[in-house]
Amino acid sequence: MTRPTTAPHRPSVALAPEELVPKTTLWVKTHLWAQVLIGMVLGIVVGLLLSPSGAALVPTEVANSLAAWLALPGKVFLALIQMVVVVLVLSSIVIGITSSGDAEFLRKVGWRVMLFFVVTTAVAVALGIALATALEPGRLIDADLLERTMASVGETAQESQAAAAEERGSMPDRIVGLIPTNPFGAIIELAMLQIVILAIFIGIALVAVPADRAQPLIDIFASIQEVSMQIVSWAMLLAPWAVFGLLAQITIKIGLDAIVGMTAYVGTVLLALLIMLVLYAVIVALLGKRSPVWFLANIRDVQLLAFSTSSSAAVMPLSMQTSEERLGVGKALSQFIIPLGATVNMAGTAVYQVIAAVFLTQVFGVELSTSNLFLLAATTVGASIGSPSTPGVGIVILATILQGIGVPASGIALIIGVDRILDMSRTSINVTGDLAACVVMEEWIGEGS
Repeated sequence: MTRPTTAPHRPSVALAPEELVPKTTLWVKTHLWAQVLIGMVLGIVVGLLLSPSGAALVPTEVANSLAAWLALPGKVFLALIQMVVVVLVLSSIVIGITSSGDAEFLRKVGWRVMLFFVVTTAVAVALGIALATALEPGRLIDADLLERTMASVGETAQESQAAAAEERGSMPDRIVGLIPTNPFGAIIELAMLQIVILAIFIGIALVAVPADRAQPLIDIFASIQEVSMQIVSWAMLLAPWAVFGLLAQITIKIGLDAIVGMTAYVGTVLLALLIMLVLYAVIVALLGKRSPVWFLANIRDVQLLAFSTSSSAAVMPLSMQTSEERLGVGKALSQFIIPLGATVNMAGTAVYQVIAAVFLTQVFGVELSTSNLFLLAATTVGASIGSPSTPGVGIVILATILQGIGVPASGIALIIGVDRILDMSRTSINVTGDLAACVVMEEWIGEGS
């Protein structure tokens, strides 16, 4: 008896947003964006009042201790998200694929969305190189700041680069390593790209087998997704307090001195990220046939939460809800693109990395030839795709990039002080790109709408 390769069309099992997360409507009704914004402002103000380089209302030791306690809600919030992010990504991608009912959905969406991610990331890298080369922020760095900063945190930079070096291997080995030969090991190590690939294989396999055999497992994944989203809805109650505490801790730690001394570098990165934001709005207008103002107004909750938590994974549930309820994207597309984008779509991270790399070559007088710039661009695109969607990962990826362009190991020390504020900004751009991809794919394909 010949076994069918493709199951007959089955009804979608993905739950409607209001069924999936009973409390998510609370996020909108209570104006999450306003609460997050208030938390951001208060966190910065409190941080400046307590920071040794600010008002210094308390001794440095007391300020550092208070910073740790203020950040506690934020750390609990991120820990709760990390607790369920693996099963949420796994179940969401599986449900996204099986909701379409056939493998043709994956063929139509998969190559288009990956092309979107790769092209926008490449554009981001080209933009970063152009701005850093034209503005030359590294030529404006103060020599005293360079010497003082590198002396104080040089070991941290060396440790970051050493850790990155250990993760590198030959390209064939890295390609093979994408296949999760040990799925449980990938889950334990939070190897998100391997988890995404595992989820895609499971989803395709469930579509390929007869519906009556696949349905019980699909129901299990749907239940796992619902439970995960419920836990996230509880975590979201901490979001405004998390934002307040995390920003207060950051401001106490870095103060104003580090930011003022690196104004040219920070300004260059923020300018590039702003241009990327405008570019995404234009893409939504031209390819998604939607108003850019409408798009940006409807994703502000996600952008603010991404800015405050520096984690694409932390906002993934809210991103899926926003894409479905506010942007009108079908469930199948949303639940496939958002988890995938949180893992491989890092245009904001890429533009930051390439500007940082060119900036450090300018600081240390390292000349980059045209071929070196092309190699830097290709390396940045490759390194940013598949990077973990967790705070601070950009600095480790940057260490990998710097190895091949002659920048001293201690060079990263110069930008560590302002990395967190830029991490927050580039995460907002990353999630904006994910949502822009959803709108564009909905216009092009429109599955599940």
